[in-house]
Amino acid sequence: MNNPELHYYDISPNVIAFSSTRHGGVSEGNYRSFNINKYCEDNPKHIEENRKALAETLGLDVSRLIVPHQIHSVESRMIAEEYFNLPENIRLQIIEGVDAVITNAKNVCIGVSTADCIPILIYDPEHHAAAAIHAGWRGTLKHIVMKTVKEMQLNFQTDVAKLKAVIGPGISLKNFEVGQEVYDQFAQANFDMQRLAKLYPISQPKECEPPMKWHIDLKLSNRFDLETMGVQSENIIDEGICTYDSPDFFSARKLGINSGRIYNGIVLK
Repeated sequence: MNNPELHYYDISPNVIAFSSTRHGGVSEGNYRSFNINKYCEDNPKHIEENRKALAETLGLDVSRLIVPHQIHSVESRMIAEEYFNLPENIRLQIIEGVDAVITNAKNVCIGVSTADCIPILIYDPEHHAAAAIHAGWRGTLKHIVMKTVKEMQLNFQTDVAKLKAVIGPGISLKNFEVGQEVYDQFAQANFDMQRLAKLYPISQPKECEPPMKWHIDLKLSNRFDLETMGVQSENIIDEGICTYDSPDFFSARKLGINSGRIYNGIVLK
């Protein structure tokens, strides 16, 4: 049965904001069952069927689903109504190598794909504009959230204090183990490591391996960036869903890279 089960966020009656779950699609194996990302080796026929089902659920034409090819960059793209007048190959080029999307076009679903990385959805109620951001540890390190909010200010004259934001399902502190080199990069970038990082014991350390390893809280890192930009704490939704722990969401750390992706989308009505 192809009836995608979506996890919705109540940020405004004027938008649809959601994260897809694993349920309600036709994909199989580690992609079971709802995956719309074509960059992770899933069956193209299953992807197309799942995309059509999502578009129908949202009341949109499937061509108005924006699913960028992400590369852990800090690049963003503005999707205007004129985008949909372009040839398909040009549209695909525009969203190649992009990790954040912004728009003020109605009835367009912009979104990002995740499977442990942190998705952030942003809504500007004053200018009826939105952003979808993919923040893995590399994007977080380079402050992709702050960069994208600045893009919204530039394009829409956004008042950051009025923004609504969602931090979607992503890996939790206790499950995001990193090497010393990643910890050092965050520390050198002046992140508050006392608040963002914690040492956890390794259950079965290898020979010559330290008994403890650093873990980093990517969700909190991105929350701090939102608040640093001026987003009010009470306007940030974070339901604390850990993709590694929850069976309802894809986790690349648990399933491997060749597995499905969560699609985190926002539609301006």
